[in-house]
Amino acid sequence: MAVDYTVIVVYLAGMLAMGWWGMRRAKSKSEFLVAGRRLGPAMYSGTMAAIVLGGASTIGGVGLGYKYGLSGAWMVFTIGLGLLALSVFFSARIARLKVYTVSEMLDLRYGGRAGVISGVVMWAYTLMLAVTSTIAYATIFDVLFDMNRTLAIVLGGSIVVAYSTLGGMWSITLTDMVQFVVKTIGVLLLLLPIAVVKAGGFSGMRAKLPTSYFDPLGIGGETIFTYVLIYTFGMLIGQDIWQRVFTARDDRTAKWGGTASGTYCLVYAVAGSVIGTAAKVLYPKLASPDDAFATIVKDELPIGVRGLVLAAALAAVMSTSSGALIACATVANNDIWSRLRGMVRPGGEEHDEVRGNRVFILIMGLAVIGTAIALNNVVEALTVAYNLLVGGLLVPILGGLLWKRGTVQGALAAVIVGGAAVIGLMAGYGILANEPVYYGLLASLAAYLVVSLATRPTDERVLAVWRDRLAGRSPELPSEPVPAHQ
Repeated sequence: MAVDYTVIVVYLAGMLAMGWWGMRRAKSKSEFLVAGRRLGPAMYSGTMAAIVLGGASTIGGVGLGYKYGLSGAWMVFTIGLGLLALSVFFSARIARLKVYTVSEMLDLRYGGRAGVISGVVMWAYTLMLAVTSTIAYATIFDVLFDMNRTLAIVLGGSIVVAYSTLGGMWSITLTDMVQFVVKTIGVLLLLLPIAVVKAGGFSGMRAKLPTSYFDPLGIGGETIFTYVLIYTFGMLIGQDIWQRVFTARDDRTAKWGGTASGTYCLVYAVAGSVIGTAAKVLYPKLASPDDAFATIVKDELPIGVRGLVLAAALAAVMSTSSGALIACATVANNDIWSRLRGMVRPGGEEHDEVRGNRVFILIMGLAVIGTAIALNNVVEALTVAYNLLVGGLLVPILGGLLWKRGTVQGALAAVIVGGAAVIGLMAGYGILANEPVYYGLLASLAAYLVVSLATRPTDERVLAVWRDRLAGRSPELPSEPVPAHQ
């Protein structure tokens, strides 16, 4: 394993070096949080693919392939569909807004302070997303070094926190681009063909497995529908995804670069399910489907290649973890802390925004590591995150983009009613049940429509500012949103 260890250590050292390089570039809030809004198509598409294809997409995607066969691709496939929908229909408008957070978009659209409440919901989502990625370090380092779970989480989490804190989005962008290349080589170009050949090719796999493993809908229609509801719609509104859209240098980059990323996700989804299916042939009685990735890598790949593929898995986890971490810190600082501080001390003293955001990444990073050590169930944590996101924020965000009659009161009602319904229903039905997100989303939609129609329309001056921003005619976000009524 010495060669494999060397590959991993060099990779991790490279991540820290890029964090140091990014620190030298991140001299302003824009540079630190959104890489100066100047990423071109190649860098944008690679880093966008890196953030959405994390440990759940790689280790979990192979695990679903092991359990269900080719239909195990649906989870990652719906992530790709969501990214395609975001890129084709919304990304150009989102990029032109020139904001830093989803909550700032809500304030700009509705002309009122929806930011703190929506910020709390978005913060909870990004925190749990970062936690689930950080927990995945334990699996990878256990395979590599037979390492204690807590030590693995601290080691992997500390590296991500270090380079994210140093250089912000510039460091994360550089590391994500490397991670994208490593994942492409390790998973698509090496592991996929080797796994298929070792399993006897597709004909050998068909001969040894039930026909249900090759049924595209074998995982079940209700499961596919739930994936669409949670992951496809989740891609449309997550702060971690929007913050990457904000890094695009222009509308065209956001649209076509994102489309390329979404297409890549579809290919990655199929690859993961095929690898999992091959693992089922080779290891029919694994204790857990999620062990399939690590087992086939450890037992079937040659020295050196094994290290590169494990680095690819580590890259998948680190890219999602770092993206969720900076999103969590951005929301905590800009949407919650800054607003609360402004309420207590209006017009307070000037402060170093880069330093402030850097401090919040460090604080949130420590919170993520501590929470990851305390939690064991990754699936439950991820389900809570996406249920809150979709149930609480999907309706007011898409409603703001698509429906002129939506009001700030309707948006707040949607966030509160939808979020409370999701939490209550998870307590009643169970965290992993489908009902919480179904009924929570319906409750949010009903609250949004009823309250918006029952309250005065949004002030035309607010909508005028909104239209100007969507058209790219207003370069800076006003320090104070135009009040809904004066």
